[in-house]
Amino acid sequence: MYILSLETSTKNFSLAVSHDEKLLRFRNVRTDRILESSMLSSIDKLLSSCDLTFDQVDALAVGLGPGSFTSLRVGLSTVKAFGLATDKKIVGICSLDVLASAVSKQKVDEICVVVDARRGNVYAAIYNMDLSLKTEYLLTKIEDVLTRVKGKTLFVGDGATLYQKQIEEAYKAQGKISSCRAVFADEKFSYPQARELAKLALKRLEQKKYDDPATIVPIYLYPQDCQVDRR
Repeated sequence: MYILSLETSTKNFSLAVSHDEKLLRFRNVRTDRILESSMLSSIDKLLSSCDLTFDQVDALAVGLGPGSFTSLRVGLSTVKAFGLATDKKIVGICSLDVLASAVSKQKVDEICVVVDARRGNVYAAIYNMDLSLKTEYLLTKIEDVLTRVKGKTLFVGDGATLYQKQIEEAYKAQGKISSCRAVFADEKFSYPQARELAKLALKRLEQKKYDDPATIVPIYLYPQDCQVDRR
């Protein structure tokens, strides 16, 4: 099964082409603004580099956020249009899950994904090492997140980098017991990447858990966006 994966929840526009469990090509592009025209061009170039045409793609995977409203809308609308026009299978994955999956082989007790949501807030979620959720998807302050972590916790995401000093100081100030420790993922894992999205999407596709292109929506946690994903 050929899968085209797109992750547009951050300024790191990421796309990948995979065949079953094999990653064929991927590309990460840092940009201030993700445009539909540049996205289509990037998809075409990536498929061409694999000697594939779009007709050969069996399924599409897309990151659902939470993240940048505009970038998410462009990415998802592109995938929805493809799905509606071609009847290709579509799978949407929470971008926080993608970040957690990338570091799930680390030897820690839990993973805490922290993404900068601006306005002094973060998007966050805490995971067991099998990637099951210990919390819901959160829009909150970093101080609230720190009341929920336990044991040896791996922090990942651009918010973990942004608030690293505050996280370290909180652990010291609270005098957490010796079994509690904050560790930080390498900055190369700060943004969700399509190559990791492809792995999660394949599992969903094998289980035949597809999304309807007519009804799939991004994960919005801010009240004014008023679109919070189901899980």
